[in-house]
Amino acid sequence: MPKSRDPPRYDFHAHTYLTDGRVSATDMWTSSRALGHRALAITDHIGIEDPTPLLRHLLQEAEAWVGTDLTTIVGVEITKAPPGRIAEVARRARKLGAEIVIVHGETVAEVVPEGTNHAAIASGEVDLLAHPGLLSEKDAELAARNGVILEVTGRKAHCYTNGHVARLALEAGATVVVDSDAHAPDELLTRAVAERVARGAGLRTADVLKAIESAPQSLLKKLGKL
Repeated sequence: MPKSRDPPRYDFHAHTYLTDGRVSATDMWTSSRALGHRALAITDHIGIEDPTPLLRHLLQEAEAWVGTDLTTIVGVEITKAPPGRIAEVARRARKLGAEIVIVHGETVAEVVPEGTNHAAIASGEVDLLAHPGLLSEKDAELAARNGVILEVTGRKAHCYTNGHVARLALEAGATVVVDSDAHAPDELLTRAVAERVARGAGLRTADVLKAIESAPQSLLKKLGKL
């Protein structure tokens, strides 16, 4: 088990077999704890369907972790929903128990509805925009104003635009975190690998530490988890 003196690791984007992952939330949380994580969010995919069954299942699994040294977070990743419906879907998910809401951004690795990035950032309902792809300068600036976190990702293919996202975020003053987008335990990032992902995206030392430590801690406070 991780020791209290180990450098912290926080991750706000992971999946289970309830959508396109390979194992249960319990398995993901067990593995993340063994890697030294302090917090891991399970953010399985939803579209415009009712997320009640998904959230009920995840919240039930999370109950087993109360009182442990791992903070479990249950949320959703709104994925390829019509941009005009994102705010509505996010509000409904929160009402049904989602503790964090992220949106599947306009990655260059998949076809995503145009306007998703802007709709997510402008909605006032979204905590984090995942793998934003070729994010625009205006949307990076809006993310800074609206407090929407931009993700630098360890996920294959989605990571192609990490450098672009990190540069625009720094220029705009937007907050960045490093997530795994893990679909199985072997895709979770250790602290050391997360640091390399951040450096590879072009973040300087102080910005690396912010992205993997202070920014995640601030997000946990916002979520009422710290």
